[in-house]
Formats: sequence, C-alpha cells, structure tokens
Amino acid sequence: MTTTHSTRTRIFSLGVLAALSAGMLSACAQTPSPASAAQPPARALTLLPGPMPSAPLQPTNAVGEYDSERGVLLLIEDGGHLWLIDTSRASPARIPLWTKESMTAGADGYPIRAGNIAVRRRDVGPRAGTSQLQLRPVRPVADVRVEALAATPPAEPRAAHATDLVELTTLDSTIRLEIRYATSNNFLGTRFYDEARAFMQRPAAEAVVRANQALRTLGYGLLVHDAYRPWYVTKMFWDATPADKHWLVANPAEGSKHNRGAAVDLTLFDLASGVPVEMPSTYDESTGRAFADYPGGTSLQRWHRALLRRAMEAEGFEQNPSEWWHYDFRSWHDYAIGNVPFDRIQR
Repeated sequence: MTTTHSTRTRIFSLGVLAALSAGMLSACAQTPSPASAAQPPARALTLLPGPMPSAPLQPTNAVGEYDSERGVLLLIEDGGHLWLIDTSRASPARIPLWTKESMTAGADGYPIRAGNIAVRRRDVGPRAGTSQLQLRPVRPVADVRVEALAATPPAEPRAAHATDLVELTTLDSTIRLEIRYATSNNFLGTRFYDEARAFMQRPAAEAVVRANQALRTLGYGLLVHDAYRPWYVTKMFWDATPADKHWLVANPAEGSKHNRGAAVDLTLFDLASGVPVEMPSTYDESTGRAFADYPGGTSLQRWHRALLRRAMEAEGFEQNPSEWWHYDFRSWHDYAIGNVPFDRIQR
C-alpha cells in the first residue's frame, strides 16, 4: 500500500513519538552474527544502529497497546526491561515495570493492572496464526478489476527518463520475494497479481542490490513484498477500499511511486535461519504501529527497523513516515506512471 502521510489520523502525536524514540535503542553491547565468519566491511558496520539488543530480562509476551482511563498506554521492552508509557501526557512518562510485583496478571496471562493503573489490552491484530490485517472490500473486486483495466492513467508531462524496468532477482538471486499481492494474504484478501515478481527502474533496482549485499555481510537479507505496481492495480485498491481508509492507498488520479517503478516494500530476514525478522508491526498494517517512528514493541524489533532504514537510506531511498516497510527512490519523479502487466515487461 501507499499511505498519504498528511491525511493519516495518528494515535500518537509527532511530538510524543519524537520524545519517546530518543534513547529507545539502549541495550547491552552485542554484535550481529553474520552467516559467514568473515568480519563485515567497515562501511557495512556503519549501518548498525548501535549495539544489537541482548535478550530481554523479562518476558515480552505482554508487550503491546492498552486502554486505560488515561487513554492509550504502551507496554514496551527497552534495555531488557518492561516499561509502561503514558502517551496522553505532553511529556510522556515511562513507568518501569521491573518486578513481578509491578504487574498483576489476568486470566489470559496479560496484566490487568500495571503499578496503580488498571489497563485492558487492545485487540489490534492480526489474529493469532495470521500475518495480515485485512479490510472488507466495499465492492466486488472482480467488478473493480474490469473497470480498472478499461481506465486510463492520468496524463503527465514527458518523463525525464525512459522506463527501464528490470527484475530484482535477475540482478541478485539472493534477494527473496514474498509478493503478497500475488496471493490472497494481503490487506484486501484478494489476489491482484498473476505472478509473484518484483521489477524496478534499473538505477533503483541496482541500489536495492547494493543494500542487500551490504546487509548480507551483517547476517541479513532483503525480503521484498512489492515493487513496480501497474496503475490499474492502484485504481483497484482505491475503488475497493472503504472511503474512511483511503489514506491507506494512493489516489489513482495522481498515480503512485510504485506505479513509476521507483518504490519498494520490503523487510529483513535472518540469513542463518531464513526467517523474517520481527518488526514493531506486520507488513501493510493499518495501525499506528506501522509508523516509522512508532516507539512500541521490543528493543530488537526497533533495532531491526532502524537497520533496514539505514541500509536503504545509504543507497538513496527515503522511508515513508507512515509505513516502515515502504521506501521511495530519490529520483522517482523522473519516471512516468506505468500500467504494463508483469507478463508484458520486456525480458
């Protein structure tokens, strides 16, 4: 998806987020374990967002968002310990929960009291056993598809650069794909792509390859969820998404950076295990946890998010403030909106 940052209603104000984010990565010194025994190059080491957090000293299964009479509270892990953050205050207070006596567990094992504050866990989702929050389409997607395929992208001035879409895995076979829109495991629960492939404009694709190669020396690889997206799919998203959720998707009247082949949705996976790392939210999640500066979660989740950001920014990408997984290439405006399906892109 593509979020319109200026129109999104935030759970937490920017001031609160900035104040909370400061010092969030404090932890015991520990370096990542690369898949190979070789020492990472000095340039790759500069990507590390501080020491890798050690294992928490307290269980983290209660980490999450809670409702209270004060408003929304965050239970986070930082520096190995649990903290309760009161986001309703102008200067957010961090209440340490360092002892068992600080938390009273309810029947489901989660705290119903934290210190002197009564709390109730928010059901943010996604539900157990799934990896994707979903919306109910407002119209049958089959009908929307017919209309979108018959529609025409908006007219624009001649682009500065000719389109030169290349397949990421052709340039670097170690980049992994999990193209959600080629499955029903996406925010609208419907398959939009016929093929699970990822294309980008050549300079952007080469930059992703460089980021992946740098991360591999640190023990991580890139897992791509989406890249170039034909314009008609953007129109399908818009027409099928509830009006109050239109901030989740790009307006087809303007096109998106994905349509130009200059945006990519991606995350990290661990080379040793092959498993995607944990981030503060799931991919394509329509909650405040998706914000690039969301202060919740665990130290390691925030560390992973920061590592991905540093690796991508080092290669000329800019992170979408409302989606930690979404990165726009610096010269996106030099390319035209594309509407060519994957199977018609020149090999």
